[in-house]
Parts: sequence; C-alpha cells; structure tokens
Amino acid sequence: MKKDKIYIYGRHALKEALMSAPQAITKIFLADRNDVELEALIKKSGISVGELSSASIENDASHQGVIGSISPEKLIRKYEGFFEKYTVTPNSLFVFLDGLQDPQNVGAIIRSAVAFGASGVIIPEREQAPITGTVAKTSAGMVFRVPIITTGSVLDTIKDLKNKGFTIYGMDGESKNMIQDEAFNDPTVFIMGNESKGLSKEVFTVCDKLVSIPMDQKCESLNVAVSAGIALYTKRLKNIKI
Repeated sequence: MKKDKIYIYGRHALKEALMSAPQAITKIFLADRNDVELEALIKKSGISVGELSSASIENDASHQGVIGSISPEKLIRKYEGFFEKYTVTPNSLFVFLDGLQDPQNVGAIIRSAVAFGASGVIIPEREQAPITGTVAKTSAGMVFRVPIITTGSVLDTIKDLKNKGFTIYGMDGESKNMIQDEAFNDPTVFIMGNESKGLSKEVFTVCDKLVSIPMDQKCESLNVAVSAGIALYTKRLKNIKI
C-alpha cells in the first residue's frame, strides 16, 4: 500500500471528505471561491487553501477546479489498531480484497460496503490496488465514510478474524454452494479475489466456505464489484429483522 499523498478531485468528493474525514485533508486547491457550501465547510475545518492554476484545469477538467490533498496515514487504519477498539457482533460484516488491481473496482466495492452497512474494508498492503483519487471518485466519496483497514499479512489476518468468531466466505464462481442458502448468523467476512485469477491459492484453502452467485447460463461470470455488492446485500437482507 503506497504511503504517498492521495489527491481527490471534484466538488462532491472534497465535500464528502470535509464532512466525514476532515482530519485526513492536508491542503485544498481551488480555481475559484464561488461555491458557498464548499467555502463554509472549508472555513469550519480550518484547512489551508491554495490557488489552482488555470493551466492545470485545461489538462484535467474533470476535477471541476477543486483538488484536495489527503494523508493516507490519517485516512487508512492498521488492522491491529482498528480491532483493539472494535466490538464484534453477529451482524459484523467486512469485505476483504485479495489482490484486486483495478481502482474502479475497489471504489465500487467501497461504495457498496457503505450502502449495505459493512463495518470496514480490509486491503492488503502489497499486490493490491491502493487507495487513490480514482478510488475515492468511483466510491462517490464513500471511502471517507467506512473504515479502510490495511494488513501486512493476509493469512495471519484471516486466522485472527476466525479467532474473533468471523466466518470467512470466499467468493468463487465455481462453488456449488449458493450464497442465498447461507443463514449468515455469525460475523461475516467476504473475500473478493483478483479480477482475472480469482482468489489466491493460499486464501482459497483457508476460507471457511466458498460460495457462488446463481446466474443465467448465458452469463459466465460477474464483475468482482458486482459480486461484492450482491454478497453484501444478501448478508444485509438475512440480518434485517422484520
């Protein structure tokens, strides 16, 4: 996981960061000061503002004249530190990314994690797409609303999660176990594998259960972010008390 600064682009992403994680913002760059709501959030945060040159806007109009510099150390949490203060319950739900490379998939999964009440997203420090401006934008700013947790050892983390009472589900399209048949009565972790290779061999062997999503025969597979959204929704649906 890279430790360099993260740059987020656009008014929506910056507003979300200012509302949900202002402590992670180190500086803001603006082309103009005409957004009243944004100005109010900046004033409340006390974060310094620099001028964004018109030349840079012409090269990348997508940032809407708004860029924020984010400190990864203040946004991303270490696994050990996070779980020292976290209380595990039967409804606890985490997504564990196993070697994803597309930042847009990472962002989309984070967005679904927030939508369906996940407690956090766990991301390996190596061989994994890091949190970037693209991730923040694709997540629609939701990266600032859910704990992003890093770990140096995937296998040790899975072992520790099991010791804490979590059931580890590996999402595997070849599995005969259908996800809708699971009761999800226990704290749950969904592990999402690499876009092309799926779950790594090491992770595949240590999952408590491998599950798949039923599909029409005309479709061979689902995008990993779509699969994550369905898995998270299924767990959420099973745990809703009517």
